[in-house]
Amino acid sequence: MSHLFNLDENTSNRLAADMNEQGYAVLENALAPYVLEELRAYVDDQAARHNQQYFAYHGNAPLEGSRLAATAMSSEFRQHLARLHEQGQGHAAPSDQVFPVLRCVQGHSGLKESNAFHFDATLLTMLVPIFIPDQGKDRGDLVLFPNLRKVRRSVLFNAAEKVVYQNPLCRRLMGWCIERGWLKPLLLRMKPGNVYFFWGYRSLHANQPCDPAHRRATALFHYGDPHAGSLTTRMILRLNQHRARRAVARSKSQAS
Repeated sequence: MSHLFNLDENTSNRLAADMNEQGYAVLENALAPYVLEELRAYVDDQAARHNQQYFAYHGNAPLEGSRLAATAMSSEFRQHLARLHEQGQGHAAPSDQVFPVLRCVQGHSGLKESNAFHFDATLLTMLVPIFIPDQGKDRGDLVLFPNLRKVRRSVLFNAAEKVVYQNPLCRRLMGWCIERGWLKPLLLRMKPGNVYFFWGYRSLHANQPCDPAHRRATALFHYGDPHAGSLTTRMILRLNQHRARRAVARSKSQAS
């Protein structure tokens, strides 16, 4: 099997209902132990190349040869996500492209990547925890304001909204308000082996700080871009990839 797990129609329907009703869904014990161990070995190898500091890989090219890339390119996996999208939204996705990301928060450089609240470019987000700290208070828990907005008809309005919510000042303010209990998002403590789903385009989300002595590694699969093919979407994607490369370069510089 080239992808991560199988998903039957009844389970898919339940996941879609959970995302709509409570803002997220969990498929427990979705990964076979050998699959999780394979992913962890891959992350261990890549982490060593980045001096145990923060790194992120966006897209199939930097993940080439890994199970994550094979999953993103699997036609059966795409069918799983297509059915889940249609069950949850009532219509097919405008695009069937799957965009994979591997994100590893570790070391002091990883602290700068916490509370980076954002809306995803694609409607459906699937999150696979690979390493999650199991001790201490800073575990990098997922912070989620679920289903905060609807799909925007205008790609320009969507871009403007993202600018408002995703600027550094707003992100710091939200983190400050959460610490004081003025904002009360969902906090999900994730378990490796489980798989989590939410409407990433509609939900403002981030990870809490992670203790620099521990590692938080997650794989994400993004599916169903409502504005597929637009120039604005392509520019945002390139900007995100550029930011990821800068963060990795900054981490290497600090480590050296």
